[in-house]
Amino acid sequence: MTGGVGARLAEWPRPTRRGGALIAVGAIVFVNALVLDRRDFILFGLIGVAVPLVALAYTAWRVPRLDVGRSFVPGIVSAGGTVTASAVVRNRGRRTLDGARWRDTAPRLESPMESVLPPLGRWEGGPPGGSDTVRLEYTLRLPRRGVFTAGPLRVSLTDPFGLARIERGYGRTHDLVATPRTTALGASAGGPASLDGVLLELQRQSHPNADELIAREYRHGDPMRRVNWPATARAGEIMVRQEEQRSDPDARLIVDTALHGRGRTSFASGDDRYHHPFELGIELAASIGVHLLRGGFRLTVSETGPSQLEPGPRRRAGGLFGDTPVEYQGGVGERAFLEGLAHLDTPGGRGGSATDRSGAPHDDVRRASGRERRPAFAVLVDIAPEEAVALAAMRPAFEPAVAFVQEGVRRTLVTDLEEAGWRCIPVRTANDIPEAWHSLAHDQGAADAR
Repeated sequence: MTGGVGARLAEWPRPTRRGGALIAVGAIVFVNALVLDRRDFILFGLIGVAVPLVALAYTAWRVPRLDVGRSFVPGIVSAGGTVTASAVVRNRGRRTLDGARWRDTAPRLESPMESVLPPLGRWEGGPPGGSDTVRLEYTLRLPRRGVFTAGPLRVSLTDPFGLARIERGYGRTHDLVATPRTTALGASAGGPASLDGVLLELQRQSHPNADELIAREYRHGDPMRRVNWPATARAGEIMVRQEEQRSDPDARLIVDTALHGRGRTSFASGDDRYHHPFELGIELAASIGVHLLRGGFRLTVSETGPSQLEPGPRRRAGGLFGDTPVEYQGGVGERAFLEGLAHLDTPGGRGGSATDRSGAPHDDVRRASGRERRPAFAVLVDIAPEEAVALAAMRPAFEPAVAFVQEGVRRTLVTDLEEAGWRCIPVRTANDIPEAWHSLAHDQGAADAR
């Protein structure tokens, strides 16, 4: 309620510095004239106070009526990218508009400086494009991952003497999405075995023979070219290949979005709550997820904190402890995955602690431990002991099971994960991401050679 009243008061006309100074001088002259009984100065004092008040009334009467249509291209960019903003301003009043100034409002972004609005003719009706319309273009840089707001467009007008000023906002507020930066993860240099090849081989090994999966009994009308001769020899009757194709392989990505290891200690720096280790974890998770999606994997993502990737306003317990993990697949899934990471809040202000967690992994992980084992990658920034216990319990369902750990993770917890079978790889900066991935591929290839 207070914010609404403040917003309305901000759109009232107000004196400029010149107008305020004139009011102060006029008031002083008027009071002194009364005290000193100098009635000849009373008129000057009244003029000093009255002229700015007339200017305020003039600006309130001259407040422009504008329609503003805004667009941003592109609406979604990678962190550090730029967006081209275009605003079409149209005068809806019956008077011409000249001498106005405009500026964009974009909190946490470097918006353009206040500039002069080109003159607008009176409203002509019909489609826009005449003298009553002007197009403004400018660029906005999105410095890091997150969701930023832009708008409304602020237009200000002063009286001819510069004594009063009025400013109004026009147009809607728009969200600009900056997805995390991603690092290309290539094959291991200097060796025939890469982690990608190992993952695909593990997926092939996790399925039965392809002939058995896609073979069925011969039916009248089936073309002979679809006869599966190996399956026919084993079954003793004619078998044909099914048209259905095997589903894409699965991979699990576990993202530390809670940082419960710090308890309730605030770790954010600055008003925007930017936290470098957390952002590094998001960049690493984005790089791994994009790499797996482009490799044909169906990606399942779990969070240690309250679920934010799941669509909808409700946020429940994290994917390790209750929520159904979110799945992504294909090119559309890559975009949805990156957008979801862009919307993740930096922890610190949210409630909840490590003691809220039961330490039991999600049901689908426990059920998967008896079936084929999928690859899993955990990005850990600062976990609590309960989360380490849950990850250790998940280990039988995963192969390989890789945890990329930052310096915030306690060494005792890293040791517990390694004893449970997790392959823990330290990551300190964004420059370490390709080396960590390549070293994992090299180690996996060496293990296979042994």
